Order: sequence, then C-alpha cells, then structure tokens
Amino acid sequence: MSFQKLDELGRKLESLEHALSILGADEATHMAVGGGEKRAEAMSNLAGMYHAQATAPHIADWIDAARNEDLSPDQTLALVEFERSYVNATCLPTEFVERRTAATMRSEQLWRELRAKGDWDSFLPALEGVVSLVREEAALRSAATGLAPYDALMDQYDPGNRTADIDGVFADLKRFLKDFVPTALSVQEQKLARRPRKSLNAPFPIEKQRELGLAAMRAVGFDFTHGSLAVSHHPFCGGVPSDVRMTTRYRTDEFLSSLMGVLHETGHALYEQGLPKDWSHWPLGKARGMGMHESQSLFVEMQLARSPEFWEFMLPLVHQHLGDQAIAGWDIDDVLNEVNFVERGYIRVDADEVTYPLHVILRYELEQDLVSGKLEASQIPEAWDAKMVEYLGISTINDPKDGPMQDVHWPGGAFGYFPSYTLGAMIAAQLATAMEKDLPDMRSQMRSGDFGAINKWRADKVWSEASRYSTPDLITRATGEPLNADHFKAHLKRRYGG
Repeated sequence: MSFQKLDELGRKLESLEHALSILGADEATHMAVGGGEKRAEAMSNLAGMYHAQATAPHIADWIDAARNEDLSPDQTLALVEFERSYVNATCLPTEFVERRTAATMRSEQLWRELRAKGDWDSFLPALEGVVSLVREEAALRSAATGLAPYDALMDQYDPGNRTADIDGVFADLKRFLKDFVPTALSVQEQKLARRPRKSLNAPFPIEKQRELGLAAMRAVGFDFTHGSLAVSHHPFCGGVPSDVRMTTRYRTDEFLSSLMGVLHETGHALYEQGLPKDWSHWPLGKARGMGMHESQSLFVEMQLARSPEFWEFMLPLVHQHLGDQAIAGWDIDDVLNEVNFVERGYIRVDADEVTYPLHVILRYELEQDLVSGKLEASQIPEAWDAKMVEYLGISTINDPKDGPMQDVHWPGGAFGYFPSYTLGAMIAAQLATAMEKDLPDMRSQMRSGDFGAINKWRADKVWSEASRYSTPDLITRATGEPLNADHFKAHLKRRYGG
C-alpha cells in the first residue's frame, strides 16, 4: 500500500501548503506592521516542517514500491508527479529552506517600506542577501538535476523551460516588437487624431471601484464561496483553490488600471477554482506551471477584457457602479482608446500588451546575469537603465521606485518566474484562436455577458487536466498544434497594426 502512504502524505502536505498560503496572503494584506518578525518566524518554521516531511528518505522507498502496485491510470500519472516533486524537493536541505524563507520574508517587508521612497541604497543589502541565496539554490538544483543553474530555477515554475529554447523565441519576439512598437504608436497617433482621448471625471471612490471589480469578477465566473478580494501593494492571486485570495490596488484619479488588474487576477483564480478537487492533495492536481497559469490570466485580461465585445457588456456596469457622470459622453471606442493605449512606460504591471513582453525580456536577461554572477545586485540600476533605453527609449537611472524596485519577485527570491508571463501571452493567443474555431459565436456571447461556454471550453481543455500532461503536450491537446508565437504576433497586428 505504498501509494496509499503517498496519498496520505499528500493530504498532510496540502494542509501545510494551505496554512502557508493563507498566512502569506494575510501578511501582504491585513497584518499589522509590528507582526512582521513573528510572522516571518512562523512561516519559516512551517516551511521547514513542510520541507522535512516532503523530503523524508522513506518517500523514495514508497515511490519505488508503488511502481509495482496495481494503480489506476490517474494514480500512475500521479506517481510520476510525486517522483518529480520529490526529486526537486530533496535538492534543498531543510536548513537552507528555513534560511531562505526568513530572508525573503524580511526582504519583502523591507521592500514594501522602501519602494515608495525609492530608497535603493537602504534596500540593497537585503537584495544582495537574496541574490546570494538564489545563487546557492541554483547551484544546489543544478547539481541534483543536471540542468544549468538558471534552467534549474526556471524548471520550478515551468517544468521543461530551457534557456536554449527561450533565448531564440525571445530574441525573435524582441526584434519583432522593436519594429512593431513604433508601428503601433504611429497607427494609434492617426486614430487619436480622428478621435482624441477623453478625460475621466475623477475622483473615483475606492469603495465604488471595489464594487465594480466584484461585479466584473462575478460576471466572468469567479466563485465567491471559494474566494475573496482585498488590497495589497502589488496585485496577486494567492491562497488555495478552496479559498482563493485575490488582491488589487486602487487609484482615485482613474479606475481602469485597478479593474484590468482585477480581471487579470481573476483569470488566475478561475484556473485555481477549476482544478480537479479529487486530486487537490496530489502534485498531479496542481496547475501545470506558471506559463499555463499566466495564459489563463492573460486570456481573461487581454483576449477578453480588451476587446470591443467585452466592453459592450461591461460599459453599462461601469455606469451602474461609478455613476453616469463618471464617464459621461464615453462610448466603446473611447474605452478601447484607453484600455488598448500603447506607450513606452516604466511599470511592467501597467504596461500594454505590445510593450509588456519587452519589460519581461529585460528582466529575463538581467536575472540570468545575476544568477551567473556576471551582474551584481549593486549594478542593477545601471544595467536596468541601459536596457530600458535600448528597448523602450526611456530612462530609469534616477528613479529606482519605478525601475528595479517595482516588482516583488526579486525581493521574494522568485528568479526564473518572469519568462512565464510572455510565454503565457503566447499561449493565451493560441488558445483564443482555437476556441473561436470551436465556439464561432464566442464574441456574441461576450457581448451579452455570457462566459459560460468560454469557461467550459477552458475547463475541459486546461483546468480539469491540471498536471496530467506536460505544458507542451497540454498546449497541443488544447489547440491542435505546438506552441506557435505567430498567433501572438497576429493578434498584436490585428489589434494594433491598423
């Protein structure tokens, strides 16, 4: 009954995951400032408990013995994922996991305090400590898996991602975008000459924006019996599938950035809520990597929520929740001018879908150099600025707040994550192409606010499969072909190329 032992272990680990996820979400949203030290200590100890149980030597014996048991097809697949998880977990000593958790928790807390001030010098020592730990982790994972250090980090977020494959894809996409961004800006300038942008009648009270966001979440299928919305410094979707914790942030001078952020995070939440409940305690029941996760959030935000059909449905809700005077005189074209506005901006999370991949590629290239030791943390501002100037024509050299301090990923030690964002955008475009073939009336359904068939298609093709297949296989099964960046390029050309 070795598989039964693995099953029981999975339930215990799921409980610890649950506790860590909820504590982490609370720490970012509701925890009092003075609770930081003890919260870091508690999460460090829980992470150590999780790691000790997940890496116990007898698990290897259970896995070996389970191979000879009479398993169902799902159990057989689950065993493969149990083994993959075990190999990855045993790369890191428990002492290291505790040390890393404490350091990244404290680094994140310091980042929240210092980012608003743009105080790079005070933040740098904490970041240097995180970078040192990331290099240590990369070396440990590389030794255990035989992968190159940065590949070993990426493999934790998207199994199978390799720089040998991604470098070429990103280089091609970078070339395309460096040419296409000026084209999109030129087309936009011509459109705006015919129909100028209209000013919003601010302020927009936060509570009204919150109600609008909740209405949008409800419309696209979020289950409020298994999730909630809060406020944080950096929007995220966390928690667990049975209790998803979403966050956004608000500005009173405009409402679109918060609303689009809510829709993005709702895409993540729908994936989590749609995972198979019977497998929730198995690695097989988890989402299939962050590239697929980002594809689900970007499908909602980009493929749905920036389309004219979506706004035919959404605009009346905006009037209902913010008041008719809030966007008096606006129609669909005015909204589309805003939500699809292209500009060379500083902030990744606020970037449009044309320039966004360049923000990701910049980070992808810098963190490879940080992991390899080619770049030191103290050199980040200058290296960041050089790439911003080359790729987007703007400088951040005197603005660390809106430059290298803007993301939570590096303070939190999440190196190897950034590529998933742009891979997700490519997957989302490909899924949308395939979906429209299967659901030819998809756009008329969006106009009426009916997302049932759209969500069912994604549930059948992606959510219910969880980690049954590798990401490449999952994409091929869902769309009928391997990942092809041409779908993303074609999408950008249709929407922004005139």
